[in-house]
Amino acid sequence: MIRLFNVYYPTRTLLLLFCEVLLVSGSFLVATSCIAGPDGYIVLIYENGLPKIAAITVFTLLLTYYFDLYGPRRIAESWEIYFRLLLVLSVLSFVLAGIVSIFPDLDIAPYALVVGVSFLTVSLVLWRWAYERIISLPVFRERVYVLGCGQQASAVVETLRSSRDAGMEVIGWKGESDTNGPQDHFAADLRAFRGLKPGVDRVIVAMEDRRQSMPVRELLDLRLCGVEIENSSTLLERLSSKLPLDGLNPSTLIFTEGFRMSATQRLLRRLLSLAVSFLALVICLPFIPLIILAVRLSSPGPIFFSQTRVGRRGRPFTAYKFRTMRQDAEANGAVWAAKDDPRVTPVGGFMRKTRLDEIPQLWNVLRGDMAFVGPRPERPEFVHWLSQEIPFYDLRHMIRPGITGWAQVRYQYGASLEETKRKLEYDLYYVKHQSIGLDLLIMFETIKTIILRRGAQ
Repeated sequence: MIRLFNVYYPTRTLLLLFCEVLLVSGSFLVATSCIAGPDGYIVLIYENGLPKIAAITVFTLLLTYYFDLYGPRRIAESWEIYFRLLLVLSVLSFVLAGIVSIFPDLDIAPYALVVGVSFLTVSLVLWRWAYERIISLPVFRERVYVLGCGQQASAVVETLRSSRDAGMEVIGWKGESDTNGPQDHFAADLRAFRGLKPGVDRVIVAMEDRRQSMPVRELLDLRLCGVEIENSSTLLERLSSKLPLDGLNPSTLIFTEGFRMSATQRLLRRLLSLAVSFLALVICLPFIPLIILAVRLSSPGPIFFSQTRVGRRGRPFTAYKFRTMRQDAEANGAVWAAKDDPRVTPVGGFMRKTRLDEIPQLWNVLRGDMAFVGPRPERPEFVHWLSQEIPFYDLRHMIRPGITGWAQVRYQYGASLEETKRKLEYDLYYVKHQSIGLDLLIMFETIKTIILRRGAQ
């Protein structure tokens, strides 16, 4: 796997992206050469053909990304990949046809776009078909043995088997029911792998009690033979982009990399938050009167909604939003918003899905109460309870809360204790790996989350 912006991506996914850059740009280059003939270089160089093809390539890849075609774990069936691929090509065709009909000068050459899309359709479908079969070959899959027989090992096996793009095949583990002489069984398995061709490429240590049962000698022998030995928590963090709470202890947090940022990095992140928030506020200004009118007409009550939230280092602050619920929504006390919550007004439901209700929080960012990217601020009533029920919950208050964050773009809305625990795992991953690059990635993914209306209630 390759690390970009403090997030690990499967090498095969990046290879897929690179090959499709070549396919998209190559299809339109070949189409232009076929249409223009000997004058092709004039069209490409002197008539801005190359910049136009580059723009089409970027737009096509963005469409592919927004249809989740670079995240195979979201797609359960192979047929859905081709269905979404055809949707991408359909949208691309309609957009290109609309642009050329309005701005004819943006066309590369007569019929070049039509021929280019035709070439692209055939090449992308054939490439995806070939790619699916190539990555399923045993030679392109890493053979993994999970050393463990408890809940932690079961979680590793389940993650590996459900992650199609991880490129790892579980070739052995003892299972939760096999608890008779685990040390002898593990040692025998590891010794056997040394004589097999092919043997094991990686051993994942997922033992909950390692003091007496770990086969140290066998692991050392395999390590000296070139086999990768990896801790289960490290693997799960890399594959899931979250910090698993199960099995997490204070010593792991103390000795692990991360959870630190220099004063220069903090200053740069603060300047980025201010710049993005100010720009977003300027863009939203023309829509604010319309939002105010919609809130006023939707139900009686104030336009804005203010609420105390917990900020950095546990300090409370007042967060502002456009009101999306009835005025008496919490007459019986504080409760989490639920799916299809009856307290939400019709206009409020649309605003929550599109995040328009959070525009006033840009003022909180400019004031310094919040950052643009960070864990979502929670209410004091819930923080006290959650801190008692979920270990390490207070760590999310090490930094300023944010309007958007890693948990918001990677997980659903948390409306229960278990969902809040899962969401905290993403928040802790962000706190551990916070950086300018990760902030920019989250901002980019936030646009997709808003357009697809994910993660809001």
